Amino acid sequence: MEDGELVVLVGPSGCGKSTLLRTIAGLEIPDAGEVRIGEREVTRLPPRERDVAMVFQSYALYPHLTVRQNLSFGLKLRKTPAARVSEVASMLGLDELLDRYPRQMSGGQRQRVAMGRAIARRPALFLFDEPLSNLDAALRAEVRIEIKKLHQSLGSTMIYVTHDQVEAMTLADRLVVLNAGEVEQCGPPLDVYDHPASLFVAGFMGSPAMNFISAEVADGELRAPGLTLSAPEDAKPGEVLLGIRPQDVERADAEPGSAAYRTPAGPGRIDFVVDVLEPMGFEAYAHGRVGETKFIARLEGDAVRGLSEGDHVALSVPPQKLHLFDPKTGRAL
Repeated sequence: MEDGELVVLVGPSGCGKSTLLRTIAGLEIPDAGEVRIGEREVTRLPPRERDVAMVFQSYALYPHLTVRQNLSFGLKLRKTPAARVSEVASMLGLDELLDRYPRQMSGGQRQRVAMGRAIARRPALFLFDEPLSNLDAALRAEVRIEIKKLHQSLGSTMIYVTHDQVEAMTLADRLVVLNAGEVEQCGPPLDVYDHPASLFVAGFMGSPAMNFISAEVADGELRAPGLTLSAPEDAKPGEVLLGIRPQDVERADAEPGSAAYRTPAGPGRIDFVVDVLEPMGFEAYAHGRVGETKFIARLEGDAVRGLSEGDHVALSVPPQKLHLFDPKTGRAL
């Protein structure tokens, strides 16, 4: 990774995210290969000699020390001026909490102290191991924004581990998707989302997950039970797995002139049967079937009104939003 970059490692539980982070920190020794930080090869160096700071999921604060003492503890060991504590406390809004103990603070405040302790050291590299997973949704969003601001103001190099796609998409300069110890795809977040390299990445990135339908390319069309769409120009005849994101579909059966009407995105249509509706206010998730395949559509505004369980709905998809995968290898076509 580049100097000053924020790289996010994302993937399901057990895929190797935390192991990789611990290897970089020196808490695990790799069986092969090497770890380089800057110009230094640090594979066998103990953690204290690597100039890295790690923020843990569990905060890892000293319960018998105040916030001020927690922030200054590492500085004393390195004989660094404790004046930096005030600077860090001000940056993270901890000025009022300096004399409190961890037990007297909320989860979000404790996590800010854990981040402050890392910042005070000014390491070459910050490592974050799922630091927000113990917080509720509102606090997660708040602290996530703080981490983003922190990266912008410090310009520091950071590696951030998470299984939360929202965190991954919003924080990363570059996203690394891991699966069973292998890098499935690496790149800017929107590139990974818009152009998934494999079935795994396509199914993992995005909520709700991408819909997959077994289809056939023939005579310039994509065909499957309940579905006929124009195939992309470069699609070769044969069996494919068709991927469609729930938010990329549009209703094509409303009356022209109505607010729900969208000009069909291209030749063809998807015949969708609604089984369950999840209203979310302005939008709704419609769960149902295309042929015998489960399918989720995200519809919004007037496209939702009047819709009920059991309805048959015609959907269309812009051709550029279709994703094709090889059914044998799982790689994008």
